[in-house]
Amino acid sequence: MAIGRGLCYISPHMTTENKTTIGSVLAIAVRPEKDAPMRELVSVDARTGQGLAGDLPSIPDRGVTLISSQQWKSVCRELETELPWHTRRANILVDAGPLGDLIGKRIRIGDIEVDVKLEVKPCGLMDKQHQGLRERLVPDCRGGVGGRILTDGTIRKGDRVVVVG
Repeated sequence: MAIGRGLCYISPHMTTENKTTIGSVLAIAVRPEKDAPMRELVSVDARTGQGLAGDLPSIPDRGVTLISSQQWKSVCRELETELPWHTRRANILVDAGPLGDLIGKRIRIGDIEVDVKLEVKPCGLMDKQHQGLRERLVPDCRGGVGGRILTDGTIRKGDRVVVVG
């Protein structure tokens, strides 16, 4: 899929419930400690207004972070390297296109609902992970999105990501 500059586009699939399915959870990871390697999981518990179990605390509007698998692949192609998706230090890898249009919407991921609040801007740590990574993550919301967890529950690999409001 070609991604144009300045575009944050989602290619939706309609479900029988007339809600928009964005994609599915390909992978889950948490940061157990500052600067520690990400730890991949098959499922994780989410806490309302807080974050994911085992993840470093963050501001509530960034209780969970999501990144697009398609955009991550584009970033790696541009850098001419293969990097693990969690190099970005996001929590959820979604089998989807750009996620920027989710900002301001409510989504369901497995058992939980999330109010997507913000674009997650890449920091200088990205260039420590791989030179040039930060610059490649800046356009088109490729650094991912973050949101406030609205309901307790569990996120599992394979769960659908659905726009609910």
